[in-house]
Amino acid sequence: MDLNKQSWHHKLSNHLQLGGIETAVLDNGPGRGTRIAWINTGAGLRYKVVIDRAMDIADAFYNQHSLAWLSRGGVIAPMRSADKGLDWLQTFGGGLMTTCGLAHVGGPETDEYGERGLHGPISNTPAEIISIIQPDPAAGKMEMSITGIMQQVQALGTQLVLKRTISGTLGEAGIRVHDEVINKGNTVAPHMLLYHFNFGWPLVDEGADICWKGNWKSRDGNPDIIFNENYPYKECMAPLDSHAGGGEEAAIIDVAADANGWCTCGVHNGALQLAASLRFKKQQMPVLTNWQHWGKGEYVMGLEPGTHPPTGQAKARREGTLILLEPGESRTYELQLDVLHSQEKIKQFLTDLS
Repeated sequence: MDLNKQSWHHKLSNHLQLGGIETAVLDNGPGRGTRIAWINTGAGLRYKVVIDRAMDIADAFYNQHSLAWLSRGGVIAPMRSADKGLDWLQTFGGGLMTTCGLAHVGGPETDEYGERGLHGPISNTPAEIISIIQPDPAAGKMEMSITGIMQQVQALGTQLVLKRTISGTLGEAGIRVHDEVINKGNTVAPHMLLYHFNFGWPLVDEGADICWKGNWKSRDGNPDIIFNENYPYKECMAPLDSHAGGGEEAAIIDVAADANGWCTCGVHNGALQLAASLRFKKQQMPVLTNWQHWGKGEYVMGLEPGTHPPTGQAKARREGTLILLEPGESRTYELQLDVLHSQEKIKQFLTDLS
């Protein structure tokens, strides 16, 4: 919706008639006491930021259509000790975006540098909100944002801080994520980061297109039923009995970038005439993982930009790819998710990735 062409001038008492940010606290179930923020873009896209879970994004809707997969547990209060073994899965709510890191992405592992649980503890870390900027359409200010700080720190040890801003423009169906990871400690800190985008029904459905471009290889340990050249691995499929429980496959992609260094991936559902486009910078996140888990009642497709594939800190250290942040050093990451509903934009999106 182009708000500049709407006759809303002098007819609004409150910007929330168009859109904006509303904070709340869940008061029932496993998420009781968890702070959230609903963000309404005023253009059909609305989504829930879970403040107490690293400002990750849970529910996301475009008009009546859900974009994200939600686990059966949904939004669960953070468990600060969830950094051992598979504890991470006990509170994994799925959602549009779950952050993995800040020092490890991948399965549980132990070495001379310590014990690390699945995907690290950052998604179980509450944020300190330092800024909420509301749109003010009457003053011509259409930008809105929420900024918070998450601390993955240990006294006398590693001290990594994530400063995150989630923003958008009133009247545009898009989400911008700007992250800065800073080593606030006085020792060198290992760093890995991955954005676990989880797309679900009805956007993800049989025959929907999985869109990415680049050279790929099947993740070690895959059964290679889906990710082989004789299978339509870029097409969403029906639920699979073989994906009951932990059944899954994943591909590691050296994703292609455009002339400006931006990579694009996403999902296109022709039946809904809808697409979700996810963009990120190759220099910041050189690896894309495509996770496919077509379980009955757990039907999800993941697109996961990251600094590394989800194969762990130990392997990255052995291969010499582990990022080591000096005291005071920082890294910046930018992502943009747009919902495409016009046939012209969808056609261009598909052409660019063909």
